[in-house]
Amino acid sequence: MAEANWYVVHTYSGYENKVKVDIEKTIENRQMQDQILEVSVPVETVVEVKNGVEKTADRKLFPGYVLIRMIMNDETWYVVRNTRGVTGFVGPGSKPVPLSPGEMAKLGFGKKEETEVREQKVLVDFAEGDTVSVIGGPWKDTVGKIIAINEKKRTVSMMVEMFGRETKVEFDFAEVKKVT
Repeated sequence: MAEANWYVVHTYSGYENKVKVDIEKTIENRQMQDQILEVSVPVETVVEVKNGVEKTADRKLFPGYVLIRMIMNDETWYVVRNTRGVTGFVGPGSKPVPLSPGEMAKLGFGKKEETEVREQKVLVDFAEGDTVSVIGGPWKDTVGKIIAINEKKRTVSMMVEMFGRETKVEFDFAEVKKVT
């Protein structure tokens, strides 16, 4: 029996999840679970902090693409290629090229434990040198310039005047907002 490999399928932009669902329905209807093993739309969880409000969102790693682990043959090629929203396989001409295990490892596929432990990216609407205002806690309404950002701890450091001298203080991302 042939070996299953990961292939990249190009889709219309914004149709990635629809293509995934349609292929999974076709797999179930045609009893092809042993040939098309997995359909994936890789996403990363991103924490966005804007005006002191923190929200979590999933962002597609590869907009316009779906990854499929399958045994390539005429039947599986036909099913995937003729799914609504699919424009074709990635590869030269009409020949799909499987991803190597090294390429899949770089994408975070392989061992389940590794993909679940990935860190979340944090997007903030301020940077070092920006003036921010503290919006909560004992330092509320204090204004200062950011001197450092720690994404792992989700904190910003800024100089605040305390007892007549400048003192470095750390605040959570959600406690500050950019002064415009």
